[in-house]
Amino acid sequence: MSKRLRDNINSNYFEAANALTSKKARHRIVAYVESYDDIYFWRTVLSEFEDDKRYFEVMLPSKINLSRGKKSVLMNFLEGAPLGKDMIACVDADYDYLIQGCTAQSKRVLESPYVFHTYVYAIENYQCYAPSLHNVCVSVTLNDHRIFDFREYFRQFSEAIFPLFVWSIMLYRNGNYPKFTITDLNRIADPGGFNVQHPEPSIANVRRKVHTKINELQRLFPGAKEEYLKTKEDIKALGVTPQTTYLYIQGHHLFDTVVSPIMSKVCNLLRQERQNEIYHASAHKTQKRNEMSCYENSLQDIKVMLKKNTGYMASEQFRRLQDDVRNYLDQT
Repeated sequence: MSKRLRDNINSNYFEAANALTSKKARHRIVAYVESYDDIYFWRTVLSEFEDDKRYFEVMLPSKINLSRGKKSVLMNFLEGAPLGKDMIACVDADYDYLIQGCTAQSKRVLESPYVFHTYVYAIENYQCYAPSLHNVCVSVTLNDHRIFDFREYFRQFSEAIFPLFVWSIMLYRNGNYPKFTITDLNRIADPGGFNVQHPEPSIANVRRKVHTKINELQRLFPGAKEEYLKTKEDIKALGVTPQTTYLYIQGHHLFDTVVSPIMSKVCNLLRQERQNEIYHASAHKTQKRNEMSCYENSLQDIKVMLKKNTGYMASEQFRRLQDDVRNYLDQT
């Protein structure tokens, strides 16, 4: 059986299933996502729009061969044009949003009314939303002492990488990305050694690497100034600012290489602070041991709590995503 025929059968199945159910039953909309981690995120997005008339079922693109990923979602459910009122696709924006239709995949993501994307690079960028990171620390350590300013750090981090990020988008738009890949950008956007009390050197390290790379790219593309400035204004109009660039770099890199190590060091200090309080406040050894055991059993894993973080729901980018879903439901 051809893939196009199989896709149309799937689409017809869901449409027929909805048609056969009682008129009083809720309408089922299947939302296909890229991976297991995406299921929880998109469930959080779509739950708000469920009522007594409709509900969503979030699932991977295939239960048969366990295929995953953005290409699997888009290829399986766009080629046969089965998406519609009964089926939608929910994917990470990656660079597809910012390159604005310069590739076939970007066009598919942006032009289909039944494909929804994150606006930020990926769900991991939402999980690392800077204004919410203190709350994640509290959930991990049960200590509400603000010993680190995440907002200010990621503002400075974003401002440091923004000029080079413009180069990255420009080169992906014009097809010269092999000269400067996302992997290359990730290496430069790695703060390296980080100290909670003195984070400035890590930002300075990023600025130094950015400056060196920009000089190299300017020598490689001496006539790119006008195109660079146009790209800069374009992505600003799309929502990227020098202060929020961290939301648009590769999500896995941000999560694993930048945010998680910083969170680990901040949480370690908060944990030690709480343990010291218990140690000095305990009246005797038994109380100290019991209290310490109770506290340590209440601690949570940093990455697990980051993945459960929903503080991003206050962000402008998330509200734009919600508006897209709302408009789709109004029209269908």
